[in-house]
Amino acid sequence: MMKNRNVFFWSIVVALGGFLFGFDTAVISGAEKAIQQVWHLNAFEHGFTIAIALIGTVFGAIFGGIPSDKLGRRKTLIWIAVLYFVSALGAALTPLWVPFMMFRFLGGLGVGASSVTAPLYISEISPPKSRGRMVALFQFNIVFGILTAYLSNYLLAGIGDQDWRWMLGIQAVPATAFLLLLFRVPESPRWLLGQGRVEEGRQVLRLIDPETAEQDVTSILTTNAADESLSVSLFARAYREPVMLAMLFAFFNQVSGINAIIYYAPRIFEMTGLGKGSALLSSAGIGLVNFAFTLLAMNFIDRFGRRKLMLIGSVGLIVTLGLVARAFYTEQFGGVLVPVLLFVYIAFFAFSQGAVIWVFISEIFPNTVRAKGQALGSSTHWVMAALIAFTFPYFAEHLGGGHTFAFFCGMMVLQLLFVWRFMPETKGTSLEQLEKTLVIH
Repeated sequence: MMKNRNVFFWSIVVALGGFLFGFDTAVISGAEKAIQQVWHLNAFEHGFTIAIALIGTVFGAIFGGIPSDKLGRRKTLIWIAVLYFVSALGAALTPLWVPFMMFRFLGGLGVGASSVTAPLYISEISPPKSRGRMVALFQFNIVFGILTAYLSNYLLAGIGDQDWRWMLGIQAVPATAFLLLLFRVPESPRWLLGQGRVEEGRQVLRLIDPETAEQDVTSILTTNAADESLSVSLFARAYREPVMLAMLFAFFNQVSGINAIIYYAPRIFEMTGLGKGSALLSSAGIGLVNFAFTLLAMNFIDRFGRRKLMLIGSVGLIVTLGLVARAFYTEQFGGVLVPVLLFVYIAFFAFSQGAVIWVFISEIFPNTVRAKGQALGSSTHWVMAALIAFTFPYFAEHLGGGHTFAFFCGMMVLQLLFVWRFMPETKGTSLEQLEKTLVIH
């Protein structure tokens, strides 16, 4: 029991990076209209202000693997906590638009880097039989952060004409807790062994499971030695399959339209005729459904496997997006039809893509290039997220909701084919064993 308690505590702490990631991502939805008015921003400036955090996230994701490899997973997470804290306070307090953008960019760097380093760390400390559930804690905390941001925005709305500053600044509290708790977490044993710090790695593995520690040390060192014959370049022929899987998985995650709905939920609901208060409350509903179904997926991911969750989710997303598109084409909104359909959409997304993405990408790369592989999957995800968030208002206005949601629906048909034909099952298999099946030696 003791061994699992260690892994659970460390995973919970590191997954707090996911809570801050979710909070930072969604908090802007309650502040975006006030920000537009405060600095009198035109449509382009407004879109850019919302997207700047995502641009930071892309850079954080692209380069997040470098400090993870050089400094270690733990030190990188400490710096990420500092970025979250500085970003929250800075964005809340600055009276000027350009510094506001800079602080939001820093928060984005934190989000991007945490989407690389946190799943990487958790996958490297978790036993195979519970790895899916442990890494899914990161996604669970992302949606918990999104839900908390929506509820916090709802509660803080109207406390004064500067209410949006409170919405953004409150994030400094969990950021401080994250920073302090990280000092109670050890370095990843796989990173330590990869650096030749064998005794330190052995000590951490003994804390995880004293019975299998020696066997794990031997297995990791043997695999690392075999990997020395492979290229250190991620785009070498040996890694062709994991690279293809990570990039396509991340691409489909975003062309489902998830971030358009998370960022612009109040606006989408207002497009269907809901009043402002109802629209904000419906956004909180999206956060709640996301939370509940991610929790459900965590309990099934190691039992059913990653692939089965993705097959179920893909079918659900196709149906719900198709019906939302139809509602916009026929303008038959019936008051709550679109919000209800989007709640069901979120349920299917959370049960499949949402829960599986960080788990799957953190499993499919070998020890020697895992940080680079995680950075590749994560940066593909965030480049697509930035594109979708930046272009959604334009397409919704010029093409209408029907065409926009029909496009997302078509993409999910392609995702279903991808999962059915190409996605391997990774549940219950050690990281070293997975490497043997996915990498060309």
